[in-house]
Amino acid sequence: MMDQANNKQANLTSKKMHSYDLRASVPLWFLQTLALCLVAYSFATNAHAQIHVRDICRLKGQEANTLTGLGLVVGLKGTGDGNSPPTQRALAQMMKSHGNPVLQLPGNIDSVDELKNAKNVALVWVTATVPPEGRRQGDVIDCHVSAISASSLEGGTLLPTPLLGPAGSDRIYAFSQGLVQLDNEANTATARIHRGCRLEVDFINQYLTPEGTFTLVLDQNHSSFEIVQDITEQINSQASTQALHRDDGNVARAIGPVNIEISVPDAYRQDPVAFVAQILEMRIFNPQTKSKVVINERAGTIVIGADVQIGAVVLSHKNLIIEPPAGTSAAKFVELDTTNTPVARLQDLVDALNAVRLPTKDIIQIIKTLEASGKLHGQVVVQ
Repeated sequence: MMDQANNKQANLTSKKMHSYDLRASVPLWFLQTLALCLVAYSFATNAHAQIHVRDICRLKGQEANTLTGLGLVVGLKGTGDGNSPPTQRALAQMMKSHGNPVLQLPGNIDSVDELKNAKNVALVWVTATVPPEGRRQGDVIDCHVSAISASSLEGGTLLPTPLLGPAGSDRIYAFSQGLVQLDNEANTATARIHRGCRLEVDFINQYLTPEGTFTLVLDQNHSSFEIVQDITEQINSQASTQALHRDDGNVARAIGPVNIEISVPDAYRQDPVAFVAQILEMRIFNPQTKSKVVINERAGTIVIGADVQIGAVVLSHKNLIIEPPAGTSAAKFVELDTTNTPVARLQDLVDALNAVRLPTKDIIQIIKTLEASGKLHGQVVVQ
């Protein structure tokens, strides 16, 4: 029977999201101290439970662009893939473009036999990501290099490599070259080149439509009809208070569970950037997201929303029996305190199981079983 002191400690949970590492090797006193700290933190932040619009939304049109290309890394220490036919063909094409063609066979076919001993060259996949804000022609950004079949890229140099846009496009958007630097000594087949990609075109991402509107896109953890409507109403209320509304109505309009369309007021038609900045900087009350439990089985971590509840259920696991307090003759009984709430919360159950040092893998299995039975009122995400 769990003693009275442990019951009181297990019931100290916050009204915010808590993250616990529940592995059995962690001392109980540490978990109890962590719970108390989280409770204090939640009380301290409840009075300031506001976030910026930009914290949960992005501006449609402001997306990253990934450029790709095939290149050659030279100067390796015998770790290349020069015996690979694709690498030999790429090297032959590179030599031809620089005025040093390989031997021609009948039918104007390149002979790559003389390149079969090129052990210090490797065919690589090159990528570069242009940030959502865009960049101008002539700007330089980092690029990443991955070997296709070479064992190591250490000490190599990427030859000038054209980078293309989306699949199917043959337009050259950038060139990459330079000394490769290993990101991870344990993985020598991938590397990066600091400021090794030079953009050849402007990347100016349009966000404003000809009608004078732009769209806020909610992130995946805040996408729902209820949250979109809540945010829309809060934006309209604050915009009206600040005299930012349009003459023909509100500035914000929900157009689905993900998107909010914002109309630029007439007063800002000549300066839409200032209006966009004001909207993104607006503070709104943190919207209520779905009741959710996130489990990372490999790390042994469980993150539980304080509003995740469990229905009336008797749960037997090995030598444990868990049920709402109603009296039992079980040899080993874990009691859930439902004094302050009409139903039991999953957090209370996990705290009680942790108090009797049930291993994390068993707690995770119990949560999965509760979900399968329909008695866990929330979404379970297993990573």
